[in-house]
Amino acid sequence: MAEFTTGEAVALELPIARIPTRATAFIIDVLIQLALYLLLFTLMALVLLPLDPDEAWVDAITLLIVVGVLVGYPVACETLSRGRSLGKLVVGLRVVRADGGPTDFRHALTRGLAGVIVDFWLLGLFGAVAVVTSICSRDARRVGDVLAGTVVVHSQATLPFPALVTPPPWLAGWVTRLDLSGIPEDLALAVRQYLTRVRTLTPEAEAALGGALVAAVFARLQVAAPAGYPPVQILGAIVAERQRRALTPPSYGLVRTG
Repeated sequence: MAEFTTGEAVALELPIARIPTRATAFIIDVLIQLALYLLLFTLMALVLLPLDPDEAWVDAITLLIVVGVLVGYPVACETLSRGRSLGKLVVGLRVVRADGGPTDFRHALTRGLAGVIVDFWLLGLFGAVAVVTSICSRDARRVGDVLAGTVVVHSQATLPFPALVTPPPWLAGWVTRLDLSGIPEDLALAVRQYLTRVRTLTPEAEAALGGALVAAVFARLQVAAPAGYPPVQILGAIVAERQRRALTPPSYGLVRTG
């Protein structure tokens, strides 16, 4: 078991997946990838050979199939299923963020590329690098997990629903105009933890810690903080807007509030 602190400052214990179960999931995925490669290669042969294509075209399509199978398969599976390839689904594993939250395309792509280049194939000595790094890591993380900020856990435990923040109405319109991409995850986590624990702080500690977090956030945003508002309201508006943007379907775009 390992203890995580989620983005909403919820303490959560999840069982870490170790090498035996991860190796089983990996073997299942490799067999599926092999079958997928043979299927796609056969289809390519059936379509192209009667056309007598140039050798360069055959090489290019073959390379595309290899990359699609080695990288596209795990990235697509883990993105669509929020952290589960077919092999992980069979043995009951899933990939989560280092704070216990669900992963997205960015995490899956980083793990997929690192898996092909470093952990398993090109430089990985057929998985030796992944095994060594997993043994040396407290949470059994391979190189791809370290780069993506993820951990593989057993999927029996359910993740808590996030504690959503409601922005102060008088700051809702202002915060929608900010570019919040400059706030790193560790700083955002510190802000969320401050908001969830603010009622347990003394007024002096609340003001000091809130002021320090406001200064750190707006140094990253490179804009001035709004004057005349307490830190808890400013930080609450920023966290609420980050959550709103994360939960808004991309096809609908950003909806202006306030």
